[in-house]
Amino acid sequence: MNHIETDRLILRSWKPEDLPSFADMNKDERVMRYFPATLTYQQTESFYNRIQSEFERKGWGLYAVEIKSTGEFIGYVGLHEIGFDANFTPGVEIGWRLAADCHNLGYATEAAKAVLSLAKSAGIERLFSFTAKINAPSERVMQKIGMVKAGEFMHPNLSDDSPLCVHVLYKIDL
Repeated sequence: MNHIETDRLILRSWKPEDLPSFADMNKDERVMRYFPATLTYQQTESFYNRIQSEFERKGWGLYAVEIKSTGEFIGYVGLHEIGFDANFTPGVEIGWRLAADCHNLGYATEAAKAVLSLAKSAGIERLFSFTAKINAPSERVMQKIGMVKAGEFMHPNLSDDSPLCVHVLYKIDL
């Protein structure tokens, strides 16, 4: 994949120079408030390598997102194989993580709509998305891109007493 363009964004392959900004984003408590913890540089680098590996294996993955007018890297939006066992796995999720200064600007919705088209052209028939029940902003993005709520579940990688454990699950058939 070279890139996908929307009105304001470019979704593209990752570049090594994205890594410092990605690491800064992953250690920002505002960005990671609906995750169990912020990430260290080494954890981000490992995540970056897993993203690259998924692209090599599948031909799709979590695309780096930049603002078209400035070239600024602002996070990712894309596809990812679900990495835990649940009643809806195996499956592919659509997900996003953007820098805090880019929240509530419609970027996640804009990019996710482009990724839906890409998923359909890749032959993916159904996508899931999920987040902690308390993460209303991400749930709104799921709704805005046409996903429907399929239920709730206890995330198997989180302790039952975590405020993040209960997750909402959305799906869309392509």
